[in-house]
Amino acid sequence: MISEGIEPDFFSPDEVLKRARKIRLTLFDVDGVLTDGHLYFSDNGDEGKSFHARDGLGINLLQQTGVAVGIITARQSSLVAHRARDLDIQHLYQGRKEKFPAYKEICEKLELSSEEVAFVGDDVVDLPIMLDVGLAITVPQGHNLVKQYAHWTTRNEGGSGAARDVCELIMYAQGTYSKMMEQFLTVEFTSF
Repeated sequence: MISEGIEPDFFSPDEVLKRARKIRLTLFDVDGVLTDGHLYFSDNGDEGKSFHARDGLGINLLQQTGVAVGIITARQSSLVAHRARDLDIQHLYQGRKEKFPAYKEICEKLELSSEEVAFVGDDVVDLPIMLDVGLAITVPQGHNLVKQYAHWTTRNEGGSGAARDVCELIMYAQGTYSKMMEQFLTVEFTSF
């Protein structure tokens, strides 16, 4: 069988995999996680952001396995709304200076316990959620205090494949990674 031996290209401790098996919702911060954290503004005030295509595919694949995906961000951006629509992300909370209430609202809406939620953040404003969820994840360029409380740090930096690392970790832990990757190893490719 083709799928035997297909594994993600990263190491993850057993404790992290145990936590990842329970995840039913993965929430992402934007700046510094889905982007590199730089804020780009034109002379007339238009904002620019750069998203990584591999992150988008990873999010799409994770959703296909039945894990819901959401975004909670302190900033308000039409670019983020566009990206969320593009990826069919149903849970988008923008302009949330305090992110914790949005996180609790999503959990209540989906009837999930905190241990069924993963959150990916990079700065201290993300800590209230990270301290409550079942799987707290950060990126290599994350704030040192955030790294101290994260259960796992992605291999790739924010905006450069970090979200893909998260999606593959969860799929691998839940036994869906090989199946999702196998579709790309056949001539009869099915669209996603």
